Amino acid sequence: ALLSLDMITLFVATLCGLGCSLTAVDNLGHIGESLGYPQHTIGTFVSLVSVWNYFGRVFVGFISEIIYNKWKVPRPVIMMLSLIVSGVGDLLIAFPAPGSVYVASLLIGFSFGVQLTLLFIIIFELFRLKYYSTLFNCGQLASPLGSYIFNVQVVGRLYDVEATRQLAARGLTRSAAKELTCIGRRCYRTSFSILAGVNALGTLV
Repeated sequence: ALLSLDMITLFVATLCGLGCSLTAVDNLGHIGESLGYPQHTIGTFVSLVSVWNYFGRVFVGFISEIIYNKWKVPRPVIMMLSLIVSGVGDLLIAFPAPGSVYVASLLIGFSFGVQLTLLFIIIFELFRLKYYSTLFNCGQLASPLGSYIFNVQVVGRLYDVEATRQLAARGLTRSAAKELTCIGRRCYRTSFSILAGVNALGTLV
């Protein structure tokens, strides 16, 4: 069951979705700082993610049940839609407009809660209880693994590249002990465009 096509497909989709969502959540503070928001507003972004993450977890269970019973829409399709929602949130950060980070926080928080809950429901529906504990824990690995790939290797590296470019433009060099700070809309444009593409890939999987 662990190496079945269904489980591998679910793992890859979850890696894309949860990895990108966690990356966005982890970087909200730096995103707000780079766009010039005050600290209390950045705190609002974090609160929005938390609240809508809760709503996503609570409502997706019975809403997906209603949708399935009424229109026969399977839960993997709802998972696909949540990835699309997360991708829209990433694009709102990549190409920010006034107030867009508020909307992005809401969308990413909600889709994160939906994906996390649906992961375990879909595992149960596909494999039942025989291998549930093993698959449950393996499914959870997609979240930290995706976060490491996209947060550290993609967003973190591209942020440092842009921050270093800004320093060079001012004729400065980076001190080894000093943390890099990037200011402006370009800081997360490339990285979150990539995350939106990864979410799109997850929907195709």
